[in-house]
Amino acid sequence: MNAHFFQITLFFYLSGTIAYLIYLVSSHERAAWSGRHLLGVGFVSHCLTLVLRYIEAGHTPVINFHESLSFFVWMVVGFFLLLRHHYKVEVLGAFVSPLALLLAIWAAVLPKEILPLPPVLRSWWLPIHVTFAFLGDAIFALSFCAGVIYLIQERFVKSKRVGSFSGRLPSLEVLDEINYRALTIGFPLLTIGIVSGAVWAEYAWGSYWSWDPKETWSLITWLLYAALLHQRLAVKWRGKKAAVMAVVGFGAVLFTFLGVNLLKEGLHTYSEWFR
Repeated sequence: MNAHFFQITLFFYLSGTIAYLIYLVSSHERAAWSGRHLLGVGFVSHCLTLVLRYIEAGHTPVINFHESLSFFVWMVVGFFLLLRHHYKVEVLGAFVSPLALLLAIWAAVLPKEILPLPPVLRSWWLPIHVTFAFLGDAIFALSFCAGVIYLIQERFVKSKRVGSFSGRLPSLEVLDEINYRALTIGFPLLTIGIVSGAVWAEYAWGSYWSWDPKETWSLITWLLYAALLHQRLAVKWRGKKAAVMAVVGFGAVLFTFLGVNLLKEGLHTYSEWFR
């Protein structure tokens, strides 16, 4: 049943992405309205997907690669809808929705069977650690998209090629504010996710930190965002530098989330779960 709802979710995410891309090239407000509402319907369907999978599995559905990608996409879309409600930045959807759609398609082609929960993961720390980590990562995804748009808009402004396309993009000030807000919210959430993971590791493996590949790259990612937050608060970094760092930081997020599981084995890798 949850697989059926995931297919429905994928359809609405695809439709919303198409509508937002039409808005990006045509500026038709009706296309933006359609994109937002199609994503909203897809998000509701995604909520049902996760609830049904939780009921069927009996645990938080974040164990295998399909579940992890699905959970991450759900948070990215949800945070975008909240952000759009606050900032009214429609064009951000033309960048967020393709990212969410690609990850959702990837999740759709992965094995979806529900397998028994490994003993080491049978802990109430699982939903705490994973939820906070994914919350931080999902917000950084929005920061990444805002950073990409900032770099595009800044190029238009510097070259003085201000036209209909650049006019549809938010101002540099708004994009920089979104980037900053995402950083100040996402960084504490990621920190809680890492700390809760360390506490859980001590219970599970007898050590707070084992320099497992995923732990190492989580630390690298945390240090990148910590450096960016420090520069923004202490040195008053703004604009292009912050946007570039948001893009680089999300690259580290993706490698920590996806690359480590695919390329390296460690305590966080359960090969039969991530194939």
